[in-house]
Amino acid sequence: MSPQLSVVIVNFRTPAFVIDCLTTLLPELDGMDARVVIVDNHSADNSPEIIRAWLAQHDAVNKVLFVQSEHNSGFASGNNIGIKSCNARYYLLLNSDTLIRPGAIRIILDTATRFPEAGLVSPRLEWPDGVGQESCFRFPTPFSELIAAAQTGLISRCFSRYIVALPVQTQIARPQWTSFACVLVTDEVFQQVGLLDEGYFMYFEDVEFCRRARKAGWEIVHNPDARVVHLRGGSSPVKKQTRLKKRVPRYFYESRTRYYYQASGWFGMMSANLLWWAGRSVSGIRQLLGRSDKGAIEGQWLDIWTNWHNPLKHYTPPNP
Repeated sequence: MSPQLSVVIVNFRTPAFVIDCLTTLLPELDGMDARVVIVDNHSADNSPEIIRAWLAQHDAVNKVLFVQSEHNSGFASGNNIGIKSCNARYYLLLNSDTLIRPGAIRIILDTATRFPEAGLVSPRLEWPDGVGQESCFRFPTPFSELIAAAQTGLISRCFSRYIVALPVQTQIARPQWTSFACVLVTDEVFQQVGLLDEGYFMYFEDVEFCRRARKAGWEIVHNPDARVVHLRGGSSPVKKQTRLKKRVPRYFYESRTRYYYQASGWFGMMSANLLWWAGRSVSGIRQLLGRSDKGAIEGQWLDIWTNWHNPLKHYTPPNP
C-alpha cells in the first residue's frame, strides 16, 4: 500500500549532508506511515557507496529507497524521479543540506490537515543558531529587478509591494511562493498541475510551480512552528558566489529568463532586464556622488540577457 508520506531527497555529491539530514529525519518518522526516497542525481563520485554503507550500518535499508539517475538534469528532474518512485498522499521535498528540528514533520502534516485548501505547506527555515531565514516571498516582477539593482532606499520604499523577500514570519502566513528547501506538496496538486518543470535546471522551479498551483486555486501555507535548519549551498555555488559578488553559473540566468518568459511573455522578460539596467544606472550615479554602492554581481549586466532569443532552451550540464 502507498504510504501517507514520501520524503524526497536529491543528492548531488553531498553524501555528508544527506547522512546528517537522515540522522535528524529518520527518528522523526518513527511510528509514521512514511517512506524516504533518496535520488542520486548522477553524482559520478562515491556518494552512492557512502550513503548505502551508512544505511546498512544503521539498519535503515528497508526504510529508504535509493534511486540512481542515469544523468543529472537538475533539481526539478531529480525531485520528479523521487516523486514518481513512490505513490503517497503527501510528498515532502527536502534539500540534502537540511536538519529536522524535533516535531517539525508532524507539525507540517497537521498543518496540511488543518488547512485543506493548502496544496503546499512550508516550515520556518533557520540557521543552526536558530536565527530565521527568509523563506516566504512575493513573485518576482520587473519592478523587483529595479529594486534589487538600484539598492536605493527611496526606490525600495516607492515600490515596496514588489520586494520579493518577505520578513521572517512569526505566525501562520500565506505567501505567494515559498522555498523548496523543505516543502510539503499534496498528491492532488501534482495530479492537477503536473510535476516540477524540468526545463529549470536549478532555481526558479519553486517559483514557477507555486505560480501554477496558485493559478489552479491552491493556497500556500507557511507554519513557523515547524522548524528546519537550512545550511544552504550544498549542491550549488550560487548563494556563495552571489554573496561574494562573483559570477554565478549560467543555469541561474537561464532559469531566470525562462521564468519571466513563462510568467509574462516577451514583454515581461525584456521589461525585467531593462528595469534592472535602470536600477543599476541609479546605483551607478549614487556611486559617482560618493554614496555607498553594494555593486552588481560580476558579469550580471550581460548575463541577464542569457537565452533572451530562446527563453525556453534547456540547460545542458557539462560532463562530470
